[in-house]
Amino acid sequence: MKKEKQFGFLVRMSGKLFLMTFVVFIIGMKADVMAQDPIFSQFYFAPTQLNPAFVGNSNGPNFGLNYRNQWPTMPNAYTTYAASYDQFFDRYNSGIGMILMSDNAGDGILTTNKVALQYSYRGQLSQDLFLKGGIEFAYVQNNLAWEKLVFFDQLDPDFGSTTPGGTPLPSSEVPPESTTVFYPDISFGLALYSPVFYGGVVLHHMNNPSNSFYSDANPLHSGLPIRWTVHGGAQITSGGKTAGAGSPFLSPNIIYAHQGPFRQLNLGLHGGVGPVFGGLAFRHAWTTPDALIFSFGFRTGSLRIGYSFDYTVSSLGISTGGAHEIGLQYRIERSKQIDYNDCFGLFR
Repeated sequence: MKKEKQFGFLVRMSGKLFLMTFVVFIIGMKADVMAQDPIFSQFYFAPTQLNPAFVGNSNGPNFGLNYRNQWPTMPNAYTTYAASYDQFFDRYNSGIGMILMSDNAGDGILTTNKVALQYSYRGQLSQDLFLKGGIEFAYVQNNLAWEKLVFFDQLDPDFGSTTPGGTPLPSSEVPPESTTVFYPDISFGLALYSPVFYGGVVLHHMNNPSNSFYSDANPLHSGLPIRWTVHGGAQITSGGKTAGAGSPFLSPNIIYAHQGPFRQLNLGLHGGVGPVFGGLAFRHAWTTPDALIFSFGFRTGSLRIGYSFDYTVSSLGISTGGAHEIGLQYRIERSKQIDYNDCFGLFR
């Protein structure tokens, strides 16, 4: 009977321990992980987060909202919120942008808040070929809710992590002096595009910022590792023309990200007809297939709304609930007749 009780306790705690262990691994071992870098499956609803060179890709002000809920069957496992603004100024051939982001990992155990200012400049190489460079200056805050952590030396097979009276069992783990860390973060990107194709390269965390909660962290750790991102795509339209709002198009695309020992590859095909758009993508964690991404949405006037679902195909299984995303974009065009000489119909 006691063995059955112990087994039941371990089963109930397995999901929670997975998240706890993951967060402890981040803060205690200071591993170089991509957990600090939420990447939206609907990257076309968050283009300036993919590459700061995409700032100012529309004729007028562009506002965006993003929400991602990963593994929803594990309460508040990973939730990410973001808001953005960007705009192009013809007089200066430049774009400016701003991003607000909040990422919640492990039911509030580890939260990351980010404020970023962005700038881009556009150069014309030929009649139909353009090169843009963009830079992002961000200020990031990491918060650790130490009181929510449960360590293995606190677990009792009969009572869990608390006494029968509800008092948390003690742990030998030593908390950091401060559970809040602030650091600056700098990123840079380039984007080359024409009416047919686009491609770009991005360096996030160029300054290798230190995000450790411990002053005596691993001396071999030189800060948050640079995340390299290479991305590209094309736009296929009827008659070889650029795609305006509502024009039929197909857009194959690829995103490759590399940070420390972690790599990720996304391959997708998206398209739209009239007010409706959608697509299918596959995400591969280099050595492990990760997820199939289904997406669809619609536009009405200046408003665009999209939804995507990540169907987990890795060993974690769909029992985690996959991931849900909602993207919203509101764009104010300064002119009703716009002839975009690019291939960014997917982003508009």
